[in-house]
Amino acid sequence: MEENKINMPLLGDDFPELNVQTTHGPMSIPGDMKGQWFVLFSHPADFTPVCTTEFVAFQKRYEQFEELGCKLIGMSIDQIFSHIKWVQWIKAELDIEIKFPIIAANDSVAMKLGMLHPGKGTNTVRAVFIVDPKSKVRLIMYYPQEVGRNMDEVVRAVRALQLSDKQGAIAAGWPNNELIGDRIIVPPPTNEEDAKNREKEYECFDWWFCHKPLEK
Repeated sequence: MEENKINMPLLGDDFPELNVQTTHGPMSIPGDMKGQWFVLFSHPADFTPVCTTEFVAFQKRYEQFEELGCKLIGMSIDQIFSHIKWVQWIKAELDIEIKFPIIAANDSVAMKLGMLHPGKGTNTVRAVFIVDPKSKVRLIMYYPQEVGRNMDEVVRAVRALQLSDKQGAIAAGWPNNELIGDRIIVPPPTNEEDAKNREKEYECFDWWFCHKPLEK
């Protein structure tokens, strides 16, 4: 049936319209997030060890996301009362207050985002969507249920996307790239004249690989 069709969004697509119930009340996504960055991430199930470590890790970096103007939104196909109880348990037992909303999704919502992978069972996989202020999907990561995510990489990815929009391409492992450190890669020239002058304007390994200082 159409409602069970997996329709995974692609990079550059508009984020699918979702009207959902969350631990912070009803939300319309991406409508309620219009004009700001957000990270929507799914987890397999409440009250599971790996997911608990992930929620604590996301919350520990909550202020870093806020500084980037980026909101966090969690999601699984657990019911809302389960989310609420789990958040209460994390606060009571681990002394960590989860400040971001958690969506109580259904299979239809999860299918729209490609979070249900038949070969990995009936729980949502660990998906991460980074969405920009124009509601465009800018980065997607999928992890299996058995491997927890690295939240420092999610923070780095948001920061790198924001910088790339303003300054240029971002190197591997930025800001600690083995070749150029935290410098920004200059877009390659598009004609012979620019290629001829490129090494006069920037530091380069060759005319097609030039870099410039990061603008603070």
